[in-house]
Amino acid sequence: MELRQLRYFVTLAEELHFGRAAERLHIVQSAVSQQIRRLERELGVELFDRSPRTVRLTEAGQLFLPEARAVLAAEGRARAAVAGLLAGRSGTLRLGTSEGLGEHLDLVLAALARLAPRVSVELTSAPTQARLDRVRAHELDATFVRGVTESPELRLIPVWWDQLVVALPAGHPLAARESVDLAGLAGLPLRLAARARNAALRDLVLSACRAAGFDPVLAPPFTTLQDTLALVGAGDPSWTVLYQSHARRLSAPLVVFRPPETPVSMGTLLAVSDSNPPWCLDLLLRSCDHDHDR
Repeated sequence: MELRQLRYFVTLAEELHFGRAAERLHIVQSAVSQQIRRLERELGVELFDRSPRTVRLTEAGQLFLPEARAVLAAEGRARAAVAGLLAGRSGTLRLGTSEGLGEHLDLVLAALARLAPRVSVELTSAPTQARLDRVRAHELDATFVRGVTESPELRLIPVWWDQLVVALPAGHPLAARESVDLAGLAGLPLRLAARARNAALRDLVLSACRAAGFDPVLAPPFTTLQDTLALVGAGDPSWTVLYQSHARRLSAPLVVFRPPETPVSMGTLLAVSDSNPPWCLDLLLRSCDHDHDR
């Protein structure tokens, strides 16, 4: 039994809706369902009655809920005890960043400043492999990465899921809708980063397009964000994708950002040395949990 499963269970018990629970947890809905099923198999009981319209706690779920909350409360007290000790320590956290973190990075730094006011942060931006190599060489304490499944000598810790949004011309017919059916973009050229630059994101978007029933026509590749959005908005009609957390911070009058009707998301991980993690790792992970103090 994992604390993550208990956290998912309590959140679902409070929301009684898989979609809302996933949104609160910043993960995809299928991950909530999968972990709840695993928890139920381990306990040997069903915790929820599921129907197409409703989700309700079973009698076993009602009995399990206060115990799960008690375990999570104990975890919180244990974390707080250690964090209280660490918060008084001073030092520098050398942190690598990924392109497109957007508001996530703001929230992490704000939370870290609150939890450990005497810790200063140095940010480093570089290609993914370069940052991983620097963590491995202890030149960085940690780095955010996407699209990495394993890396020798490093521990990869999932921290959040980021939804993708479609960027398309403000004058396009689909721009008037709250969400976009990807199939409606089949005839519009797609601007993606070259495979050597961002293979994981490229593969994810192409896979989503194929799941929607088409192979996209590829326009000249994504260059800089500024240039690409300018071409999407005012050049030959085309579209691209951005992380929602990044798009929320942008002002591009000739471009609109719309979520796909079928959500597409990419996980963000924190890479640290497996043998020598940073002394403030617990504080950093708490800072990555944007709902921690809500």
